[in-house]
Amino acid sequence: MKLYYSPGSCGLASQIALREVGQTFELIKVDFKTKQTVEGDYFKVTPKGFVPALKLDDDDILTEGAVILQWIADQNPRHGLLPEFGTRERYTALEWLNFVASDLHKNMAVMFSSVVDGTTKLKFAQVNLINKFEYIDEKLTGKDYVLGDRFSIADAYLYNVLSWVPRVNLDISGYEYIQKFMVRMETRPSVRASLEAEGLAAG
Repeated sequence: MKLYYSPGSCGLASQIALREVGQTFELIKVDFKTKQTVEGDYFKVTPKGFVPALKLDDDDILTEGAVILQWIADQNPRHGLLPEFGTRERYTALEWLNFVASDLHKNMAVMFSSVVDGTTKLKFAQVNLINKFEYIDEKLTGKDYVLGDRFSIADAYLYNVLSWVPRVNLDISGYEYIQKFMVRMETRPSVRASLEAEGLAAG
């Protein structure tokens, strides 16, 4: 199994999930600018050209981070990365996955754009991101993870995207429960190992 990624990108969540279930896999780094890997042209892996992509043991390719996360969870049900099918808790987890993908991730991506100036980015964040941080902080109040005391793939994705905040010069230090969540996530062996593998570990 191979996970195609770029350091610090949204492939981090998939790597965390793979480590949570003890899956053996190979990390293949993708150069964002050239779309090249040690294997050659990344477009031959996926015409989309985006990361992450997961090459399965049968050589099939899965793309879209939220889908890869669900596949990992469903292939390894004993690890409980998603609540059981049909339960209300499962749909809460999927609701979080979709919120992170469509509301948080897409808006955060604008902050990395090279064609948007700093002033415009700041205004954009005030309108499109601050309310998301407020929502997340409120929902995490008194909880270890988004589902309560139970870690899920939604936490991996949420942590992944929130980890970009310092890179785009946004200050979320005032959100107490987000800060606690981030610290708690970074105590998980899967997260520490993933950060180290991508060269992102502190110190």
